[in-house]
Amino acid sequence: MTMTTNNSAPVVNPSNFTKYKVLMVALAAIIPVAVAILYLFPGVFVIPGLEVRRLPAVNAVLNSLTAVLLMLGYYFIRRRNVARHRAMMGLAFLLGSLFLVSYVAYHSQVPSTKFGGEGLIRGVYYFLLLTHILLAAVTVGLVLFTLYYALTEQFGRHRRIARWTYPIWLYVSVTGVLVYFMIAPYYPQ
Repeated sequence: MTMTTNNSAPVVNPSNFTKYKVLMVALAAIIPVAVAILYLFPGVFVIPGLEVRRLPAVNAVLNSLTAVLLMLGYYFIRRRNVARHRAMMGLAFLLGSLFLVSYVAYHSQVPSTKFGGEGLIRGVYYFLLLTHILLAAVTVGLVLFTLYYALTEQFGRHRRIARWTYPIWLYVSVTGVLVYFMIAPYYPQ
């Protein structure tokens, strides 16, 4: 089963792959850089009166739901149910995009919270945080190219990159939730 619209054409016109690839590479670079700027220069994009206090919890819910959808998408593709796989992965992409907007909104308004744990838990927290951040930066490009290959019906390439994208994206989603629960007690009231 292929992903097509009416007239059996790919969802994305494959006649100009270069244009789409340049856009994806640009987004894969710009998004992590924009997030890094928010950390390095807190308060650069502050909007007075914007209420973002609850966004970390919203982000944890979005990450949790994304992880569930990723696992369901994997389950369905292993059973060759392409339509349900496509639906789960499309929803995962949508929730991941909403997460990114919410995450940027929060961190543009509030300085990063410092972790207050001590001992072994501190090392665990920083290991999870560091691997989460590094892999999250990589995930943007992986997800975009995986989606692109599906939409252009380049299913061989889609499968090859999805073997990397799925476990990394799942790890980033799950560790995002773990990091949230570990740092939640230290958020300002």
